[in-house]
Amino acid sequence: MPRMDRLFKSRRALGRTGFIASQLGIGDLADRSLGLRQCADTLRRAMDAGLNVIDTAPAYEDGFSEQVVGAALAGRREGMFVITKIDHLDQPVVPQVEGSLERLGLDSVDLLLFHGVSRVQDWQRLAAPGSGLDQLAQIIRQGKCRFAGLSSHHPDVLRLAIESGRCDALMFALGPFSDARYSEEILPQARAAGVATLGFKVFGAGMLLGDTSGYGRPLAADRSGGLPRLSVPQCLHYTLTLDPDVALLGMSTPAEQDAAFEAAKTFAPLSADQMAEIRAQAAAAVAGKGTCWWNPEKQL
Repeated sequence: MPRMDRLFKSRRALGRTGFIASQLGIGDLADRSLGLRQCADTLRRAMDAGLNVIDTAPAYEDGFSEQVVGAALAGRREGMFVITKIDHLDQPVVPQVEGSLERLGLDSVDLLLFHGVSRVQDWQRLAAPGSGLDQLAQIIRQGKCRFAGLSSHHPDVLRLAIESGRCDALMFALGPFSDARYSEEILPQARAAGVATLGFKVFGAGMLLGDTSGYGRPLAADRSGGLPRLSVPQCLHYTLTLDPDVALLGMSTPAEQDAAFEAAKTFAPLSADQMAEIRAQAAAAVAGKGTCWWNPEKQL
């Protein structure tokens, strides 16, 4: 595959990790129906454009996503910030990490996140002596990972994680339809604490762009075709105006990549009125499409 021009340059340090990250990051793009090689080629295309943060997890396509990332990184590991996750919060950490490293074909990753820590009691369990965070610290001491953090669908958990001082990075929703506390409270708190911020749900699991209840789940024919939608530039410009360290995007096809890249190239910070208008359009676009699980109950 011919290399494309590098459209993006590293922008700023990813929190206290010191890694200079690109403004956009590469989210999960695994699709078994397309095969390993095609998925890896698509991921490398984003790398060729200058994106240097990759996010994956064992749960994505039942391990296939990590295999795709490993294939794409073959011979190109240097200069990439690799994130994977610990999916099972109630199980020992070491075997889960070893499984991820085997699927990735790597000796180590840069960041391990506890995946979907969205209840306060789950955070408390992870933070207890000898539990998840202590086990992850052991992994870091062994050199199999450099930094620790979590992804979450609840601002209360994120606040506790920041206050604990034990998380180097946090992943949470920062899109046109996301709980206002993520951007108004958690984002500035994380910045002040030197915690890296990784924004996801830029496109609302596809709900903002199409007639779907989530990834790969189109609505029934009698409910689709003509429902309100946002554009890729509206969604991406909204999130980039909030200014997380990295905005993670799926970009699972070259066409999706090109749309995101073009939107990023034309970005200029939006005004407060423009942001409010996009939020209103987003609320209309998600109506009737199912649960927006990245927001806690009674959101917005």
